[in-house]
Amino acid sequence: MLPDIKGTCSFVEDSFSRFPSQSNIYGLCQAGEQELLAATLKGKVVCFRYQDLQRKIRPVAREIQFTYIPVDAEIVSIDAFNKSAPKRGLVVGITFIKDSGDKATPFLNIYCDYEPGSEFNLESIAQSCLNLELQFTPFQLYHTEVHCGDGSSETVFLLSGHDQRIHLYKENASLHQFEEQPVERLFPELQELPSNVLWLNVLSIEQNRRLTAFGCQNGSVGLSLVNQKGPEILQNWRVKHDSPISTVLLFPLKQNIFVVTDTFFQEFFDEYNCKINVCVCVFRNVEKYGLSRQLCLAESDQCDAVLCALVVDLDFDGQHELLLGTYGQDLLCYKFQEPVGAFEDKLQLLWRRSFKSPLLSLIYLDLDGDGLRELAVLTLKGLHILQHSLRTTADLVLHRLSTLVSRLTISSKDQPIENQDSEEESISISNEQRTAAT
Repeated sequence: MLPDIKGTCSFVEDSFSRFPSQSNIYGLCQAGEQELLAATLKGKVVCFRYQDLQRKIRPVAREIQFTYIPVDAEIVSIDAFNKSAPKRGLVVGITFIKDSGDKATPFLNIYCDYEPGSEFNLESIAQSCLNLELQFTPFQLYHTEVHCGDGSSETVFLLSGHDQRIHLYKENASLHQFEEQPVERLFPELQELPSNVLWLNVLSIEQNRRLTAFGCQNGSVGLSLVNQKGPEILQNWRVKHDSPISTVLLFPLKQNIFVVTDTFFQEFFDEYNCKINVCVCVFRNVEKYGLSRQLCLAESDQCDAVLCALVVDLDFDGQHELLLGTYGQDLLCYKFQEPVGAFEDKLQLLWRRSFKSPLLSLIYLDLDGDGLRELAVLTLKGLHILQHSLRTTADLVLHRLSTLVSRLTISSKDQPIENQDSEEESISISNEQRTAAT
């Protein structure tokens, strides 16, 4: 691994799992609370987790044999989710293309075990398959939660394809299987798409509304504000660029909603007084399309295409950082600064870390169950697990405890004398009560 530049990265690499063949930008997902599933193009699915081996927590990567995936299959995308309450169970979806020699046939396999006690057992789930032949080449497989008419929620699969459509797969509980349904029933904003969608992201916001963003192969970026009760489209935005949009990410930041893609930064205002920021990270050059307040992220135009993005609080200060994984093998970390005058001061490059192959996907989760999250970085060659530096984290905890104690001390000194006397008296009485009870 090459050294960090610009600033100091607080992560240290804990493990690296090399795959038998390369993966892609749709090849990593979280399965449950402490497991990852990574798919390779040669039909292999690897489960990564930490296990207690010989009284030590060690990383373990093992292949899961999912049924009905041929040896010569090329996996395109993988996704997984836990069913919305009160339902139980883990659902895994895998799209692949089977090469039959004269033609290639695409499939979607959905794995789900309905037997009590096996709903979260990955080995059992991998043997319970619904095999669906597709009439289009699949791209991203994505899950999101939708609101039903009776007030409940349900998680569904959304699959984009080369037929310029988004396909919806929803569970039929009575038949114990998933079925394709017209997408316009639940997602009217995903009709009449301008091109093949390469990346889709949905975010639920206040007042039973949601934001849906997508990036297309022809460079189009779409953003929709939707009332989920109808569902009814409240507002649409569209912009067009010269290059394909490889990643889109919606995330809340205080009163703002941001969308991360890979060409420009733009701010919208809608008639509902909802401030929408559309952030597109630079691919190679910043393209201006007559939209106001554009922002070029510093040094992001030096790292080739942005393939993945993630927003998390990495330094535990309550403010988010933006992580960008690039085809140029760099992981960039930007800090959201409080606005001081100019709008452009909101994002600052903190550090930059280089890898030995392009970065495809990022997930931030607690893999080893110690309460501190790890950063999973999927690259073209395998899976890196980065952990926070324990020394840095311990120093931060001690510093904050010291600050908290000093504030409590100052606060107690500022209290009136009669209040302190009454507090001491109540403490004395409570101590006497505890002694008597003992």
